[in-house]
Amino acid sequence: MTDLTLAVARSILDAALAKATDLKLKPMVVAVLDARGCIKVSAAQDGASLMRHEIAHGKAWGALALGIGSRAIFQRAQEQPYFVDAINTMARGALVPVPGGVLIHDPSGVLLGAVGISGDTSDNDEACAVAGIAAAGLKAVTG
Repeated sequence: MTDLTLAVARSILDAALAKATDLKLKPMVVAVLDARGCIKVSAAQDGASLMRHEIAHGKAWGALALGIGSRAIFQRAQEQPYFVDAINTMARGALVPVPGGVLIHDPSGVLLGAVGISGDTSDNDEACAVAGIAAAGLKAVTG
């Protein structure tokens, strides 16, 4: 697989939302981006708050932009806050440096895109992203 298809992106989204429902988490927004950073699919559960899409997108977009999961970006922000702030300034504030942005790789390690989720705690957001990616038979990279 060299491209993230719409069908696969939808399956990731559906499995991630199912995981959120199973865990009885707060309403989630899931954004699945392809390797170019373009939205393949995005959805909000009923009751999701206003900025959740932008946050979910920023988690996924930041992971793609830096080539590392947003958990690693979060850790780097703690160690090198000026660097992450500078990168975010260059990105016009589009990067959200907290867990919940997970890279999607195919079984051979090729980057296909990223999932960003927002709605509950960052750890729960990330867990749902990982579950969605795994359900599609792909590899999740959180950090």
